[in-house]
Amino acid sequence: MSQDQYTPQDPTEQYGHQNGQPAQQQSAPGRTDRMGPEPDHGETSYRGSDRLTGKRALITGGDSGIGRAVAIAFAREGADVVISYLDEEEDADARETVRLIEEAGRRGVAVRTDLTDEQHCRDLVDRTVTDLGGLDILVNNAAYQMAQDDGITSISTAQFDRVMKTNLYAMFWLCRSAVPHLKEGATIINTTSIQAFDPSPPLLDYATTKAGIANFTKGLAAQLADQGIRVNAVAPGPIWTPLIPATMPPEKVKQFGTDTPLGRAGQPAELAPAYVFFASQESSYVTGEILGVTGGRFTK
Repeated sequence: MSQDQYTPQDPTEQYGHQNGQPAQQQSAPGRTDRMGPEPDHGETSYRGSDRLTGKRALITGGDSGIGRAVAIAFAREGADVVISYLDEEEDADARETVRLIEEAGRRGVAVRTDLTDEQHCRDLVDRTVTDLGGLDILVNNAAYQMAQDDGITSISTAQFDRVMKTNLYAMFWLCRSAVPHLKEGATIINTTSIQAFDPSPPLLDYATTKAGIANFTKGLAAQLADQGIRVNAVAPGPIWTPLIPATMPPEKVKQFGTDTPLGRAGQPAELAPAYVFFASQESSYVTGEILGVTGGRFTK
């Protein structure tokens, strides 16, 4: 495991996974406790410094992976947090994330919902405003992917529709529902990907949505700037989350992340500071920006 996010470390040796991950596979959506090794979400390493005191955040896909790391960081920075997740298979992960939020002394709420449904997205925002008394930070993080090595002919319309609705439609619906509740100084943070800039052929549909998220971020940032609402995005590279063994074949899991200049996959905990930066006053003059956290792969 890593030390806290302030202690200087050699990034190539930080987690010691220089030879990829053990070959493994799960059924979608994947569970954290079935991964080996389990990801680091900052449970023992993230050190807060009151940068989000009194803020109220909604994080989609917050039960595991990047979403859990962001939830932990936000709570330790002083925010109350609602997380959403999709499947009853993820209940244990969601409960653990809420436990970690509450351990930080903040309010945590987990909502199981289907973001591919417009009404569910509206209800999720309304639930957040009701339970937390308002909304200051929206993190559109939930995503779906399924690798297809046989090319475009193997991507079904049902799969394409699910990827588009989970990754793009939900972001649009949530932003549209959230904006009337956001005041000056509020922030929206979207999760795009290295795939938006350097698409992998087996992830054609997923990469397409991630490019759309990058463009949407810039356009919405310009649209909301005069309201004092900032919109930015984080572009992760290969990050070790349940999505990987749940959507990739074991032989690819084994090599996951080894093609980065740093030679390893990233951990969710390494993403959290980027989201905290965009959510905090420190980034007050930053909007429409995309921050790559990719282990050295280029995003431009």
